[in-house]
Amino acid sequence: MPQNPSPRHRAGSLTLHIGHAELVVRQRYEAASVANDALIAAWFLIGSIMFFSPAWTHTGTWCFVLGSVELMIRPAIRLTRQIHLQRLRGTGGTDALTASDQDY
Repeated sequence: MPQNPSPRHRAGSLTLHIGHAELVVRQRYEAASVANDALIAAWFLIGSIMFFSPAWTHTGTWCFVLGSVELMIRPAIRLTRQIHLQRLRGTGGTDALTASDQDY
């Protein structure tokens, strides 16, 4: 049963209710970047293992292709974050002032 978010949660936060717990994601772009990096690692690791067997080489190649697509998604996440921060700065939002300069 969703409850009202506590006052410590910022308006731009993403809140997921899981049973009696809630997960508050304040750094959406960082979370997306970490998940994307984990997928990149998984695709390339699985593809590399599949290359040990000639029967799995074709499937392993597709894992490498998926990993490469994930690598292309990285700059899209960064660009989306920059555009979002630019929009916040333009509207006088305080989130832009406290945002990290680190690119995810």
